[in-house]
Amino acid sequence: MKPSLFKGEFNVPRRQLYSYAIFMLIAFLLYLPSLSFAHGVAVGDQGYIQEITGINFFPFVYLGAKHMVSGYDHILFLFGVIFFLYRLPHVAIYVSLFAIGHSSTLLLGVFADIKANAYIIDAIIGISVIYKALDNLGAWQRWLGVQPNTKVATLVFGLFHGFGLATKIQEFEIAQDGLFVNLIAFNVGVEIGQIVALIGILIVMGFWRRNPSFLRHAYHTNVLLMSAGFMLFGYQLTGYFVA
Repeated sequence: MKPSLFKGEFNVPRRQLYSYAIFMLIAFLLYLPSLSFAHGVAVGDQGYIQEITGINFFPFVYLGAKHMVSGYDHILFLFGVIFFLYRLPHVAIYVSLFAIGHSSTLLLGVFADIKANAYIIDAIIGISVIYKALDNLGAWQRWLGVQPNTKVATLVFGLFHGFGLATKIQEFEIAQDGLFVNLIAFNVGVEIGQIVALIGILIVMGFWRRNPSFLRHAYHTNVLLMSAGFMLFGYQLTGYFVA
């Protein structure tokens, strides 16, 4: 069971929290030009997707893996999900739930041509990061007196993460010839990329957890995670009203 980071031993000076917030804001502003690709596909890859026809299994596997590894909104959410998961079987359960949700809406959204505003979906993805950070901070137990089912939440937010990419893919004129196999390949690549990213996170987390500083800085880390979620949410919401 994860510790409550609202306990007194995790209290930090307000000035220090402001410093973290300012740092995140500066980093966000510097990275702003590339945020539009948080859930999209790089310009070069867009042209490739639109030009090819027929079955191209391995190129789409590569594109899917590239999307997941570079999709920091996915990575932020997964980082929050496994933050207090110490056993590999537990990690596997949560990551599998996220993968099921992500895969199903990616495929269904494209094949059923389900339309939705990409900015709104991506804003919800930002909310998923905020939700998980607050969950790690013990906010729901403290504020509501109940603990939401984290497995259900992971699955539901996985649905939105997959649908977010589906809305981007729908914007391209992808050839119908070989579409099913190519999308399956893309999804396989996404899962491979997810495993690669997850291995990296678990290695870093494994070393960090052995250090006494882990619990000392767990609060700050999740505050930063929540700040990143708010920034993603704000950016996408701004895009919705400006577009």
